[in-house]
Amino acid sequence: MKQLRIILLALVVTHASAQPETKVNRKAEEDKAFVVQQLQVSTPVYKTIAKDIWDFAELGYLETKSSALLQQTLKQAGFKVETGVAEIPTAFVATYGSGKPVIGILAEFDALPGLSQDTVPYKKPLVEGSTGHGCGHNLFGTASSAAAISIKQWLEKNKKSGTVRLYGTPAEEGGGGKTFMVRAGLFEDVDAVLHWHPSDHNSADAQSCLAVIGANFRFYGTSSHAAGSPHVGRSALDGVESMNYMVNMLREHMPQEARIHYVITKGGLAANVVPDYAEVEYMVRHPNVNGVLELWDRVVKAAEGAATGTGTRMDYEIVSGLYNLMPNETLGKLMHANLTKVGGVNYSAYELDFAKKIQSSFSYAAPPLARAQSIEPFKIGSFPASTDVGDISWLVPTTGLGTATWVPGTAAHTWQAVAVDGMGIGMKGMMNAAKVMAMTGIDLFTNPMLIDQAKEELKKRRGVDFKYKSLVGDRKPPLDYRVGMR
Repeated sequence: MKQLRIILLALVVTHASAQPETKVNRKAEEDKAFVVQQLQVSTPVYKTIAKDIWDFAELGYLETKSSALLQQTLKQAGFKVETGVAEIPTAFVATYGSGKPVIGILAEFDALPGLSQDTVPYKKPLVEGSTGHGCGHNLFGTASSAAAISIKQWLEKNKKSGTVRLYGTPAEEGGGGKTFMVRAGLFEDVDAVLHWHPSDHNSADAQSCLAVIGANFRFYGTSSHAAGSPHVGRSALDGVESMNYMVNMLREHMPQEARIHYVITKGGLAANVVPDYAEVEYMVRHPNVNGVLELWDRVVKAAEGAATGTGTRMDYEIVSGLYNLMPNETLGKLMHANLTKVGGVNYSAYELDFAKKIQSSFSYAAPPLARAQSIEPFKIGSFPASTDVGDISWLVPTTGLGTATWVPGTAAHTWQAVAVDGMGIGMKGMMNAAKVMAMTGIDLFTNPMLIDQAKEELKKRRGVDFKYKSLVGDRKPPLDYRVGMR
């Protein structure tokens, strides 16, 4: 409660020294104080929802229970929910209000394979080899829903027009769910989009990231006895290994900011049988869309050459293709200002001890725990990862933030991240994110000029000749890409 009083006080008095306080300024800060208080009161409810989704730990496109829980929560709050959008059973759109502006909020909820972990500060899988929320999407979807509901309550209380729309977006982890929702036209009337992501620090910036294309390359050969009749066989595994060899040589001749990753997913069944089928998964990344397409073409040519040289046949299936993020400084600075008002994460005595034990498990030096309490300076730049938010950001002004749901120094997709995603440390960062998004939403509803500025910035950054073309082409959503994984 002490932190809540500090936030509310800051909201009421902010800007007082910078400019004469107007009636409009006072009303905006009172409105923000209202949504913060509503979220604070509802925190126990949202903590329960986040823990339930953490327990479900459902993989991409298989998030039946997680999606249903968020849909139920939003329906009970007065939202109209359309489910199964974009030919994805677990995707949904929840809408409240009517007219302009239309403010979208993104909600993710998929888990990762092989990251089962208890809420303890040492490695302890709940089910060996099973799923876990190593990227905090149980927190992501919950906080976004909480923010949307609090904005709805504010619109209702003030009898204001406008629309708040929560997008339930499945399969961020490699499935590219948002790209299919964009392709289906679900963001065409949206004026601005807000999102967030769990992190080990608190920041709201205007950053880009790497565009990416991911695909499965399949090689088909001829099986034979590897000793008795090797001359008859044509090894599909030879095709895969030849491709990998050529792509690894390619690394010397590509931009240093680019990335190529691969893993052999099928390589044969027995050493004395020439494999007639083998498969390799590739991901190609580059700071911009044109660059990733050029590099991708070179990787495909390596695959074609490998098939020719080994006497095999090759085809490939693009699973996902994501644009790089289009930064928006207008919205980024707005969200950063609200994050600064909300502040960072303060640990209880138990959480502090838990955090110290988590850091003791690192094989590297960790930043001070006090980093969770501070707000990083606003910056414009890029980070070496990819997200399906990228496609949205080229069509609609988009901004996001990260809050310290993880102990400082924690890497994503680790058991340490899973552990705190299901307990108090993660929940505190989650509620901070909900407050920041709700406050930023109010700014956009009450000041249409901010939306106009953000749209003008987007037009300048992407260029007058820009036409969106999905990197996944016309393929159907890969609903089975996680089937069979744990």
